Amino acid sequence: MKTATATKTATKIEAILYLKGKPLSLSEIAEYAACDRATAQEGIIELIDSYARRDSALEVVETTDGYSLQLRTDFQDLVQTLIPVELGVGALRSLAAIALNSPILQSDLINLRGSGAYQHVQELVELGFVKKRRDNESRSYSLQVTPKFHQYFQIEQLPQPFDTKEQQLELNLAIEDELEDTSD
Repeated sequence: MKTATATKTATKIEAILYLKGKPLSLSEIAEYAACDRATAQEGIIELIDSYARRDSALEVVETTDGYSLQLRTDFQDLVQTLIPVELGVGALRSLAAIALNSPILQSDLINLRGSGAYQHVQELVELGFVKKRRDNESRSYSLQVTPKFHQYFQIEQLPQPFDTKEQQLELNLAIEDELEDTSD
């Protein structure tokens, strides 16, 4: 049975999870809510039940990192269309190199962009801009842009590959110079 205290604690925990915007452990929740762990646990259970009963776009979930207030998976597609993706300059440069040389071996990208490109590739794959698959002819991965890349950047078709590596290198350097000018 719900008590007024459990409901008040649940409401406070809801505010904490919303404001923190990341998973919190039960101990952290109890600390922020200024209550003991048992009371925090009751509040979490009340909050989870409350969200489960209502027709809400949000839910409280328990992950390995703790409890969080998040958008239900049914609404994740809205995130992709409503919230613009923010890429750092390095990731954007790596994406440009992948797009212009697609498909490109990850090892070739690392030679072109440096070891930081490993992190860029991981980020770009997670964001859905790049597809990564094991290359059959080498120990590296083959990287290529996805339809999401074309849709997001409103690019119908990429330029055709260059005849020489020198032409490609010149374009890559020009792109990097342009990006540096815009980041100043």
